[in-house]
Amino acid sequence: MELADIGKTFRRLDYETKVTGRAQYLADMSVPGMCHGKILRSPYPHARIKRIDASKALKVPGVMAVLTRDDILHDEGIEPYYGPVFKDQTIVAVEKVRHVGDPVAAVAALTVDAAEEALKLIEVDYEELPAVLNVDDSLKPGATLVHESVKLPASGFADLAELKPVEGTNVCTHFRLTRGDIQKGFAEADHIFEDTFTLPATQHSFLETHACIASVDPGGRITVWATTQNPFVVRTQLANIFKVPVAKVRVIVPYLGGGYGGKVYPKVEPITVALAQKAGRPVRVVLSREEVFYTITKHAAVIRMKTGVKKDGTLVARECEIHLDTGAYAEIGPRVAKKSGYTAAGPYRIPNLKIDSYSVYTNKPPAGAFRGFGVSQSAWAVESQMDIIAAALKIDPLELRKQNGYDEGDKFVTEETLRAVGLKECLDEVAKSIGWEDKTFKSSKVQGSKSENIRRGKGIACMIKATITPSISSAVVKLNEDASLSIYTGTVEMGQGSETVLAQIAGKELAIPLQTIQVLGVDTDVVPYDLTTSSSRSTFHMGKAVQLAAQDIMRQLKQIVVKEYGVPEDKVTFADGKIRLPETQLDYAEVMFKRFGMQGGTLVGEGQVKTSVKNEFGEKSTSAFWFLAAGAAEVEVDVDTGKFKLIKYATAVDVGKALNPLGCRQQLAGAAITGIGQAMFEEIAYDNGQLINPNLVDYVLPSLGDMPPVIDPICVEVPDRNGPFGAKGIGESALIPVAPAIANAVFDAVGVRIKDLPIKAEKIFLALEETKTKP
Repeated sequence: MELADIGKTFRRLDYETKVTGRAQYLADMSVPGMCHGKILRSPYPHARIKRIDASKALKVPGVMAVLTRDDILHDEGIEPYYGPVFKDQTIVAVEKVRHVGDPVAAVAALTVDAAEEALKLIEVDYEELPAVLNVDDSLKPGATLVHESVKLPASGFADLAELKPVEGTNVCTHFRLTRGDIQKGFAEADHIFEDTFTLPATQHSFLETHACIASVDPGGRITVWATTQNPFVVRTQLANIFKVPVAKVRVIVPYLGGGYGGKVYPKVEPITVALAQKAGRPVRVVLSREEVFYTITKHAAVIRMKTGVKKDGTLVARECEIHLDTGAYAEIGPRVAKKSGYTAAGPYRIPNLKIDSYSVYTNKPPAGAFRGFGVSQSAWAVESQMDIIAAALKIDPLELRKQNGYDEGDKFVTEETLRAVGLKECLDEVAKSIGWEDKTFKSSKVQGSKSENIRRGKGIACMIKATITPSISSAVVKLNEDASLSIYTGTVEMGQGSETVLAQIAGKELAIPLQTIQVLGVDTDVVPYDLTTSSSRSTFHMGKAVQLAAQDIMRQLKQIVVKEYGVPEDKVTFADGKIRLPETQLDYAEVMFKRFGMQGGTLVGEGQVKTSVKNEFGEKSTSAFWFLAAGAAEVEVDVDTGKFKLIKYATAVDVGKALNPLGCRQQLAGAAITGIGQAMFEEIAYDNGQLINPNLVDYVLPSLGDMPPVIDPICVEVPDRNGPFGAKGIGESALIPVAPAIANAVFDAVGVRIKDLPIKAEKIFLALEETKTKP
């Protein structure tokens, strides 16, 4: 068997199970005595609940329980309010509903049909209230309040501790960042550019919808099988809601069918546990696709950006105001707004900054984490405006970025020093991939005509992003008597290939074959704590924890050899899965037998990575490591219709070290495809608060026919000294530059600037028509 290694492609450990259809997802599971749960949802964006009567529903044969506000308000064993940042959400609506689809009641029944029939018989009287349906209306003086008051959590995230709701308004949080002297910066600028950019709400569109099975035993112990990216956070939240110690909550995560941030923090788990508790038997809730649209979205945004620039293209000042539509509940919107604010300067040195980033309540479904955590919103504005500046100053957009871009040792906007910075390498790689050097930069915006009505253009964009900091990841590695290895981590395998990479890291340290390594599934009763499988943090944090745990095993093996064989410690070395002594070599299994005196026994290694708000150099730390990436697009645009095609897309990400090169390239290509959808097609449409496309027929996703003939994923390697073998996270980075790169390519082709996503043919056509009427 081939020894595990890094920097080499290995077939994924979960490959065969998944491609043969044998992988078990939560919707495939059942437990003895299980009921089926269904949720009654609000038909109004904002209404007071005057009366609920579930008596008729309870008479339906097979109905075991109906959950309403009376159950959560009058049960001393339930804390009605919860939320990852603020306690502004309830298991079911209490006084009023705040968005279409807000849960009002729930039913547990022996069959799905009985549950659905019972839902129809629950009587609810509503008093419809005025609704605020966008951030502009929500922020007007005297606007209807989504929340009259917001309960703060007893304890929260360290990085969000300073953020609070603005009482008497719909401002959920306001993040401020200042640097230098903004007025002086604009006074020194030769040119000032002011633009407004918008993005719609979009969907995560993971294949597997949210689902949960919950069981509550007579002693009050809660067991949950959940589609979640952060089981330990869900465990803590459930313990708080149902007023039990965390030791009495067990969260098990089977294979997850995609997440992209849409499965972090509690979703259907609280309502499923409450139903199971009332029914006295296990309950399974599986959301329909429409219900997913009511459960979580990506933040819509309005971004106003003012930038001061010198004649030579040097950026000297930026003032930016970001309004993120967080929907009816805060969810993790405060962190999204903070991350969006941090990155509003982009990956550029700008000495004078004034950033105001708001998360704003509206009467729409909640918005939360989406790949890039606020950075895709700010990058759309930053990178679009960079090309606006380049065109006005007649500077090559690539050179403008390299002129102002971060280098090793530069200070981020928080004044911390940036290390392991591969930004310009990424820019060079994507430029080379699409043949950027063949462009001619002139005042004319039409480049390389292919025919009389087709224009071709190229565009480029880049980004910087942080990972959640502070955070903790712990790992346990167990060496068995036959020298096989078991890895216990809280990292959720959701298609990103984490099982394989973690096995490669441990296998490389111990020099054992990948086939002898088993990565155990996530069960909070079994695996040690991990904050979350999100923010592209798992390879860096959990990978390093696994590496440390494997090194702990090697330390123990060395101690056994020293004691049992009488060999000096400095004479014991490891190579090729063997323990080398001066005159012989030993297999791990031999040493295990020598230690335990039988074919049995285990060695347990532990590793933990804890990042802090201060780094190892004593500086304030916003991020344990930095994501740098660039993207470049080539498009063809029909000037008669505005229709355009993406001809090629190149993405380059500073991965630190590509532990599994094929896996890395697949991650980059997959993220780029997601970005293409966000750029060209996707938007959730509303009509007076009602979703009009809450399904994957009317909500348009890109098809294979929409893909460019070439997507070129490029791994740039600038190692991070604290990552496992120098590796960083990569999952989100390739998505973020896609939309501005395509918009910049469209501008390069036909000279029109699209500032509101998605980029559609009709927008280009109308912009082209408008240019014809200008003098």
